[in-house]
Amino acid sequence: MKHPLIVERLNKTMGNTHIIKDMSFALERGQIYGFLGPNGSGKTTTIRMIVSLIAADSGEVKIEGKSIRTEREEALPHIGAIVEDPDLYLYLTGKQNLIHYANMSVKPISRERINDVAKLVELDDAINKKVKTYSLGMKQRLGIAVSLLHEPSVLILDEPTNGLDPKGMRDLRDYLRRLARENGVTLFISSHQLSEVEMLCDRAIIIKDGHVVDEVDMSRSRSEEELYTIRLEVAPHAVAKKVLEAFGHVKSRDGELVIEKQRHTNIPSMIQALIEAGVDVFATNYQQRLEDAYFDLTEEKKERVS
Repeated sequence: MKHPLIVERLNKTMGNTHIIKDMSFALERGQIYGFLGPNGSGKTTTIRMIVSLIAADSGEVKIEGKSIRTEREEALPHIGAIVEDPDLYLYLTGKQNLIHYANMSVKPISRERINDVAKLVELDDAINKKVKTYSLGMKQRLGIAVSLLHEPSVLILDEPTNGLDPKGMRDLRDYLRRLARENGVTLFISSHQLSEVEMLCDRAIIIKDGHVVDEVDMSRSRSEEELYTIRLEVAPHAVAKKVLEAFGHVKSRDGELVIEKQRHTNIPSMIQALIEAGVDVFATNYQQRLEDAYFDLTEEKKERVS
């Protein structure tokens, strides 16, 4: 089956607020998806409906072709999830945590599988240490190990890099890539870290006000011609615009001049050309394409970086 997870016209109302509105998307096997949207857009509510923590008012979630509504017992074994922080017992060792959750599983899980999962998340050297001694990154990986015990085909992670230092973020990113490429697991990652999603994901689903507004192909966003949008705060505008037209399509936005589909390595030559034309350059900023698409689609303002 091409789509291990399908969400079809999902709706959810809480009180008088219609939170999720005809939400629809489908994930392809072995791909990594980012799930993006402003606070209050419905990301966590959508995830909680997918994993059957709350029921939808209408619509359908299918996991490996099984309806989460009418075939729940057949659907849930195919999905693993960490919603918010991993639920771990700090006074137990990593292995004792895995054994505990394995014993709770409906599907029988062998000791061999426990050892394999510990090795898969690269915790085999620390698996007999108490979890209270683990770094935050190690706890995140142990939480992922717990969610992988029953061999799901879809893994959902809610803000997996929260609190991680740069090395922890890189290590987790490398591990998740291997999990998708080598084990064929489909990953669905909710995050506010746009740069992390840009580096990690194959595609990004962007939502606003409870519905999907776009799905961005990250392979295109990483291509040379579409990687960056450059913003310049300059004066006078008319002269600057004439100079910048030699570097690409120029338009005005929020009091700045914006050049799209240019590599950031063009910035020094652009600044030099502007200065030679007598233009004052007060600030420059470049965005990765996902970031630019996100703010355009959600109509949020990004603080300018000088």
